[in-house]
Amino acid sequence: MMLVYLISVVLASVLIIPVALRAVCPYLWMDVLYFGDLLRILVKFVSRRRRRPLFFVLDRFLEQTASQPDKIFIAFENESYSYTYTDKRSNKTADALRSHPGYEAGDTVALFMGNEPAFMFTWLALAKLGSPVALLNHNIRTKSLLHCFNCCKAKVLIAAPELKEAVEDVLPSLKEQGVTVLLMTKHCDTPGIESFSDKVDEASDASLPRSLRSHITFKSPAVYIYTSGTTGLPKAAVVNQNRLLTALAVLSSNGVTSSDIIYLNLPLYHTAGFIIGFIGAIETGSTIILKRKFSASQFWDDCRKYSVTVVQYIGEVMRYLCSTPKKENDKEHKVRMAIGNGIRAEIWREFLNRFGNIQVREFYASTEGNVGFVNYAGKIGAIGRVNFFHQKLFPFTLIKYDTEQDEPIRDSNGLCVESLKGETGLLVSKITDIAPFVGYAQNEEQTERKRLRNVLKKGDLYFNSGDLMKIDKDNFIYFQDRVGDTFRWKGENVATNEVSDILTLSDCLKEANVYGVQVPGHEGRIGMAAVTVNEGAQFDGRRIYNHVVNYLPSYARPRFIRIQNAVEVTGTFKQMKVKLVEESFDPGRIQDPIYILDGKEKSYLPLTAQVYCSIVSGSIKL
Repeated sequence: MMLVYLISVVLASVLIIPVALRAVCPYLWMDVLYFGDLLRILVKFVSRRRRRPLFFVLDRFLEQTASQPDKIFIAFENESYSYTYTDKRSNKTADALRSHPGYEAGDTVALFMGNEPAFMFTWLALAKLGSPVALLNHNIRTKSLLHCFNCCKAKVLIAAPELKEAVEDVLPSLKEQGVTVLLMTKHCDTPGIESFSDKVDEASDASLPRSLRSHITFKSPAVYIYTSGTTGLPKAAVVNQNRLLTALAVLSSNGVTSSDIIYLNLPLYHTAGFIIGFIGAIETGSTIILKRKFSASQFWDDCRKYSVTVVQYIGEVMRYLCSTPKKENDKEHKVRMAIGNGIRAEIWREFLNRFGNIQVREFYASTEGNVGFVNYAGKIGAIGRVNFFHQKLFPFTLIKYDTEQDEPIRDSNGLCVESLKGETGLLVSKITDIAPFVGYAQNEEQTERKRLRNVLKKGDLYFNSGDLMKIDKDNFIYFQDRVGDTFRWKGENVATNEVSDILTLSDCLKEANVYGVQVPGHEGRIGMAAVTVNEGAQFDGRRIYNHVVNYLPSYARPRFIRIQNAVEVTGTFKQMKVKLVEESFDPGRIQDPIYILDGKEKSYLPLTAQVYCSIVSGSIKL
């Protein structure tokens, strides 16, 4: 009888303990599984680091090509390209470039192209030649284009044929620097620009010797990806070979497999499109359905047509999809996972209710940053979950931040003050060998601004993310806002100081205080500027319109301009933004004249109460 009793007690304990643990620690099992993922990532990364000769992303692509040569790697419009075709086409591209007198293996090359297979072929070709690649935003023009090109000291520019006019605008400067300019077309009659596609067609598709890239180390730059690229002067974040190798290991555990079909409609010049989409597919051996750009009306039809199983998003993408007219077949698709960041809780819920049980893999990361989070528990609204294991590998904290002074709050010892649970604080991450911060190319000043010293103890060094976060009682972390000189609009970071500089280059504006304001029904914040006019001058809406169009991409242009007699500053002469942000663009609350950018009239026009109401009600979309 005693034995039966003991067995009963043991069985009851086995049944009760998991239930009790789940009640007390509901996310414990998920945390353990995540720790397992971290261990696998670490083991994979270390094993690849130890391989000789050195192992890089290109080597993973060559492995995939050898194991599944005939599998479709890229489907684009009405064409499909296998792993073998991609390999051979990149060989031809590399051979054509190697034969050009204006290029030497290892030279930095700038890619000025939209989403198309040639972008991927060319990047792989340059990887085979050991060349770092600058991924230029194809929306930038004139001053911004030249600035981005010069940041990385590129010797060659390879551009898409539809961007010929943009290249011609800066051609005199490129000629002065002795830059080789190649256009992906079979014929070009512009002096100083050479056709390149015809040379690629005639080149050899034989494999290239590894010796061409023997100079590459883990610290060598692999790509330059531009942050705050919606402003006049973007910064070139250096992504070295070690960081790309780390990304490979991380992406191997995101739940995507070789049988998945990935829908890639985000720009390839951005981290999300390039690393998560393109490089991620190389790691998993998946098929990419490549689109030139995002289209809400074509999204689900494409997913059905190509049997897509994994999609990418930024917050705006999800909102656009939820804003399309409802259809009876909204849930008829094979999409099982959505990977991305920036989705609001209410949009997340609406997306799941409307389009079915899709696993939303929300994450947080930045191009140049040294910390990231994954919402592996699927908690709606959170960007990730904080746990002991993650904290030990990548030490980070939230510190109190003075939004008016635009700086961290420090105690009497000069150290930062950590935020309590439930309080909003600035995310900072310790710079270590495991979590380095490489910085920006040719921009030590901006690199130093991202370094925060004497955070928790004298002499320590942290990366300043520029993001305000909050951690709840269950250890989920939530994005709150950008701080100070940056806000986010249309999935892009806009650096306010740089936009201010562009505005004050105009003839009639003396000062400009740029900030982001929220618009009902829209993700992020839209640009607004409080300005003063030069003495004796008048605000010229048409001239200012032409000025911002010439210097800024559409999503960086201030949509609203507020005319002030003087720009308000703090006691330390920093521009005050908090009150301006609170007042937003409501003409009922503001006595100052307000103007709105009107693309049809090609001018800034007075903002009326009627137009304001139409924006707030959603009748006018921005």
